Amino acid sequence: MASVSEKFRDFQASKAVLFWSCAGCVVATMVVGFTWGGWVTGGSAQQRADTAAEQAVAQLAADICFKRYLASPDARVNLTALTEESVYRRDGLLEDGGWVTFGDREDPIDGAADLCADRLAEVDLSTLPEAPATAGSEMPVADAAAAAPATTVQ
Repeated sequence: MASVSEKFRDFQASKAVLFWSCAGCVVATMVVGFTWGGWVTGGSAQQRADTAAEQAVAQLAADICFKRYLASPDARVNLTALTEESVYRRDGLLEDGGWVTFGDREDPIDGAADLCADRLAEVDLSTLPEAPATAGSEMPVADAAAAAPATTVQ
């Protein structure tokens, strides 16, 4: 009887065995790469990039909405009204009020109103001024432009 090392040394694979061994290794590499290796196809990479870009735009718009909303002269009154609304209606109020519509766009930025409403819901009302600004105390020009929702901001 021949030993294992003798059998291994004397083994000569056929072309079919070599081909199927290589094909199996290629398939195994692809399965491991796509499941655990983090590989993606060009289409799914583009889809992920588009989703990330939309989320970034929505986050930026939500940040602008949040700061403009709190900088408005009647922020306390507006925030009180917003928090009294149903959680499901808050984003609609922000969209209808133009708080997440910028530039020459006619439609609000997708997802921004929901993010803005969530951040506004966390604001403590006691930190806001009691009453709207009076006629005698004027807001600086830069702050006045940021306070009201404008559809011409670019």
